[in-house]
Amino acid sequence: MTSSGTEPSQPPEPSAGLGEWHGGQVTPRARCVLCPNPGPMTLDGTNSWVLLEPEAAEAIVIDPGPLDESHLQALLGSVTQRGARVAQTILTHGHADHAEGAERFAELTGAPTRAVGRGHDDLTDGDVVTAAGLELRVVGTPGHTKDSLSFALPADHALLTGDMVLGRGTTVVAHPDGELAAYLESLERLADLTGDGDVTAILPGHGPVVPDARAMVEFYRVHRRERLEQVRQAVADGAESVQQVVERVYAAVPRDVWPAAAQSVAAQLEYLRTHP
Repeated sequence: MTSSGTEPSQPPEPSAGLGEWHGGQVTPRARCVLCPNPGPMTLDGTNSWVLLEPEAAEAIVIDPGPLDESHLQALLGSVTQRGARVAQTILTHGHADHAEGAERFAELTGAPTRAVGRGHDDLTDGDVVTAAGLELRVVGTPGHTKDSLSFALPADHALLTGDMVLGRGTTVVAHPDGELAAYLESLERLADLTGDGDVTAILPGHGPVVPDARAMVEFYRVHRRERLEQVRQAVADGAESVQQVVERVYAAVPRDVWPAAAQSVAAQLEYLRTHP
C-alpha cells in the first residue's frame, strides 16, 4: 500500500519542493537515496535515508523501500563508499513502499531491522537510538497507520516523518489501519516540536525536504480541519456512502488517487461517528 496524496487545499502549501526531487545530501548527517518508484501515490519515489555522523564508521538507514535490488544495492553503496557499515535499519511504518525490501537489506548488511511490532527489538516513543555518535530520538506518530513513527535528529534540527508529513501534497489516513483521531493528535505533537525551534526541517518519506517545518505542519492542521468540514457537509447534503463523499469532496482531485481518498474518507466518517 502506498500512501501519499495530491489534494489541493487552502492556505497554499509551503513551497518546499518546487521542481523535481532527486535526493542527495541534505543535512550534515542525512543523505536521501531516492528509490526509482515514482507514481501518483509515491510522488518522486520512496526516500530511503542514510544517517551518519561526519567521518563516522556506523550508519542508521531509515526505510530501505520496496524490494528493488538495484535500489537496495545503491543504498548499501551510499554507506560503504563512505567507509561505513549499516549498524541498524529502522522502519517508519510497514507499508510495502517503505518496508518490503527490509528483509533483503538485512541479508545484504547483516544489520538488525527495528520498527513497531516486529519482535523483541521493538521501538517505542521516547527511545533513543545511537550509532557511532549519532543520536536519533523516536517520536510516536500513529494515525497514518497504527505503527507509524517519526524520528528526531537533534543535531540537525530535523525530523524524519515517513508518511506522517510529506514533502509535497498531503498524506492519506490509511483506514482501517490508520485512525484520524490518532493522526490529529500526532499533528499536535509535531506542532509542539516545530513550534519551539527544536525541529526546523522535515525529511519526509516521499517528496523533497521541507525547510520550514512549522509552516508545513500548520498547513497540514488547517487542511485536515477543512477536509473534515467538507466531509461533514457532504453527509449533511445527503451523501450516504464513502464513494458519494469522495465524488463530492474530491471532485477536483485526479481519479487515480480516489482509491486513496476513499481510505481517508472512511477514516473521516469514522471520526465523525465517534466525535459528533
